[in-house]
Amino acid sequence: MALNSILKIFLPKDRVFFQLFESVSGVLVTMGEKLKDIVNEPDFDKRAQLIQEVEDMEHVNDDYTHKIFTELGKNFITPFDREDIHYLATALDDIADYIYASAKKINFYRVNPNDMGFNKMADLIALGCIQVDNAVKELRNMKNMRQITDALVAINSIENQADDIFDMSIERLFATEPDAKEVIKKREIYQVMEIVTDKCEDAANVIESIIVKYA
Repeated sequence: MALNSILKIFLPKDRVFFQLFESVSGVLVTMGEKLKDIVNEPDFDKRAQLIQEVEDMEHVNDDYTHKIFTELGKNFITPFDREDIHYLATALDDIADYIYASAKKINFYRVNPNDMGFNKMADLIALGCIQVDNAVKELRNMKNMRQITDALVAINSIENQADDIFDMSIERLFATEPDAKEVIKKREIYQVMEIVTDKCEDAANVIESIIVKYA
């Protein structure tokens, strides 16, 4: 049997990982946009509905992640190292988990999210998810290395901006918020939102490791 024929036999199983990763990153983009809607929605009940939608999407991504691990267990042909597949699946799942945690805490603590800092953090999270999606989609063939590296650089920049916004927002919160309970609640939400951008950077680092090995 010719080598090309052998490769065709294994290719469909090999490609299932790319399909699953792209499904996960696509949901992340939607979750990021939904988080922006949440922080811009003044009505508690309407926010609750949006948060439920984010939770549903987080469950969808849990299912995709489980499928990745299932495929990893039954396929001996993988597009890159099993360890890297596991790391990337976990990193993407963490992004979804912390987006949902951010959304949930807003209504759990009954804070008004119409705050400049929350809005800026949500914008950065949405941008980070878009860049993660851009990088993940290019893993399928690794032909457009410039697009991958541009996405990775952008994710790093987004994480740095989020650090700055976090620091400035906490400083402003302590300076202007007289209610200690509000300070504690909002500070925790800021912390979780900042972690989302950290998790985007974690995913970027895994992708960078993959392209160094295989590009």
